Amino acid sequence: MTNQSVTEDVVREALRPVQDPELNRSIVDLGMVRSIGIALPHVTVAIDLTIAGCPLRAEIDRRVRDAVVALDGVDDMTLEFGVMTDEQRETLRRQLHGDPGATAGSQPGHGHAEGRAIPFADADNRTRVLLVASGKGGVGKSSVTTNLAVALAARGKKVAVVDADVWGFSIPRMLGVNRPPVVIDEMIVPPESHGVRCISMGFFVDENQPVIWRGPMLHKALEQFLTDVYWDEPDFLIVDLPPGTGDIALSLSQFLPRSELLVVTTPQPAAQKVAQRAAYMAHKVHITVSGVIENMSWFTGDDGKRYELFGAGGGQTLADELEVPLLAQIPLVAKLREGGDTGMPIAIDTESEAGAVFAALAETVDVDLAPKKRYRSELKIN
Repeated sequence: MTNQSVTEDVVREALRPVQDPELNRSIVDLGMVRSIGIALPHVTVAIDLTIAGCPLRAEIDRRVRDAVVALDGVDDMTLEFGVMTDEQRETLRRQLHGDPGATAGSQPGHGHAEGRAIPFADADNRTRVLLVASGKGGVGKSSVTTNLAVALAARGKKVAVVDADVWGFSIPRMLGVNRPPVVIDEMIVPPESHGVRCISMGFFVDENQPVIWRGPMLHKALEQFLTDVYWDEPDFLIVDLPPGTGDIALSLSQFLPRSELLVVTTPQPAAQKVAQRAAYMAHKVHITVSGVIENMSWFTGDDGKRYELFGAGGGQTLADELEVPLLAQIPLVAKLREGGDTGMPIAIDTESEAGAVFAALAETVDVDLAPKKRYRSELKIN
């Protein structure tokens, strides 16, 4: 390429592969490239960020510079940043997310929240929705959700997590998310970490304050998580349910009728009996129960022996009763807990004992439980 061939169109095409790191779309297609100036060997590019104080401005800067200075005949460039106007943001939101009021005339019901269509309820939507449930707290349901999400992302899948445990939200901390969502013209863009996007009540309330809400407010919050967030058609949407069978579980069964339920339990019979209730609830609201995950199955000591600190057999017994597979037995290891506290999920380390189990679990969910092979529970309840 000669100097004379570096034109505005050439620079624009060089920028087309550059994606906004939050929206995962070309900055050219998003209308973020405001102007290009050519005065070889120097090029000036003006970029309009979606919002003032864009948290990933430095990453956009790097990507744009790398693309432009790679052109033959360009030795240096100036990058100028501006901010989109309200009209530009509205156009962008319509381009990516549509008009939230477009279905306002529809009647609430399955797959709708306050009259808005929920994309994941559409029969043509390709996203698999996994509801991760437990009968009671303290069985490691959120850590299973987090590590399963990271392990699926490591398989090259687009993964999103809804932290629906509005009273005990913990997913952002476990994923290591350190910034809130970006809001573009009322479209919420969820932050991403370890290849997983997430939304949580933890982004909207103080971490030290309790969430004291009645059912209608919780219902509305879940609606916004599903309709106002730009999820960008993930392969998997994993929902971390609160323990038990209350309002949130019932609302999500209405919003997401095509879901698959994964039940998390621990080995002791008492936990297994409580976890069974979550599966019975799913059956009553016509949600598929796809399998059981047993957490804290054993501890491997320094002597190499396995110690079953919480008993044995609860997961398999529950799976047999529900007539679904026992998908995984996850060992009790300190690094799993530490990873949840530091935002470094153990699934990242596939060489570790627990990391290897999560990698195998992700493969099972992705391949063996794919819709054409999916198990369905046939619970017999009097």
